[in-house]
Amino acid sequence: MTAIAEVSGAAVATKEGSIESKDFSFFYGKKQALSNVSLAIEPRSITALIGPSGCGKSTFLRSINRLNEIIEGTRHEGTMLLDGEDIYRPGTDVVALRQRIGMVFQRWNPFPKSVYDNVVYGPRINGVDAREELDSIAENSLRRAGLWEEVKDRLRQSAVALSGGQQQRLCIARALANQPEVLLLDEPASALDPAATQKVEQLLHELKSQITILIVTHNLQQAARISDRTAFFYLGRLVEADMTERIFTRPREEQTEAYITGRFG
Repeated sequence: MTAIAEVSGAAVATKEGSIESKDFSFFYGKKQALSNVSLAIEPRSITALIGPSGCGKSTFLRSINRLNEIIEGTRHEGTMLLDGEDIYRPGTDVVALRQRIGMVFQRWNPFPKSVYDNVVYGPRINGVDAREELDSIAENSLRRAGLWEEVKDRLRQSAVALSGGQQQRLCIARALANQPEVLLLDEPASALDPAATQKVEQLLHELKSQITILIVTHNLQQAARISDRTAFFYLGRLVEADMTERIFTRPREEQTEAYITGRFG
């Protein structure tokens, strides 16, 4: 699905970044990890996926960019749509798909390269080699990740010399360098201290006007703070999804209320 935006009187095509699963199931060999999940993700918003460990939320997240396919013996049933197109249809360019859907993991994983080389890694392998363009991509991505002022004088230094919080924001900048429509985050702040966590949360709040964000988190307070919508998973099923305020104050399902109030999980 493509929207048309007016910019200085000219029509410019913009991607929505909308995601929708329809009766989506996923299997690791004989083990079924997701069962008939139907969920529409609002574009340009933050959706939190919550639930106890092993409930399927990370599997669902990684199904959106087909990262689960790396594991031998996996298969899926149902449909997963990005901007109205089935990402599992035959002939899909998975590399291009993962450029459109960026991923940030629980533990920061910068390459053993300089800060600069980390950020421009994706554009370089996609054929961008003009130094001026790469410089622009690096600065823009680091600014969007809220990291430019902290590293602008350290671009040629090793990325692994940065603090943990800085490395995680660098990984976000690296994902943003590919100009994705969607950003997936799997427990991105679980290993960070409170100050670094606050910076990541503020960054996501600033980014949501530009990009669709999905975040898996075990931290219910974090989900309540940063997300617009929340989806609760349990035993591989989507129990309910709604506006975050409603999920946390007036859940419709007893299982949701039990999890939110700490009776299990």
